[in-house]
Amino acid sequence: MRTAGSVVAAAVFIALLSGCGGGSGDRDPVARGRALFQGSGTCATCHGADLGGTAMGPPLLDPIYAPDHHPDAAFRAAIRSGVQPHHWQFGPMPPLPHLDDDDIESIIAYVRSEQRAEPGIR
Repeated sequence: MRTAGSVVAAAVFIALLSGCGGGSGDRDPVARGRALFQGSGTCATCHGADLGGTAMGPPLLDPIYAPDHHPDAAFRAAIRSGVQPHHWQFGPMPPLPHLDDDDIESIIAYVRSEQRAEPGIR
């Protein structure tokens, strides 16, 4: 007969092995990036939960943000330093200093995965 403690321990062990631990230890950069993108005070606030844009920020699923027009380095610079608008009529994007390098790379991985799934963006 199993005790409740051993069942919980087994469930935690299985979750860790399958990469479902969540948090900063998540090894799937796309899943981690999705969680960060959707987080309070980050990307979804302005770019929309579906990356389709809002009244405060442009859609990241627009071809203008495809890798051949805005490479990953442009995303890194915008997140780290902010950016003045140059394609859209939105206010400037502020820097997001609470995001570290791993956070930024995960967010980019998520955005790129969503762009690859969108017709007309490669």
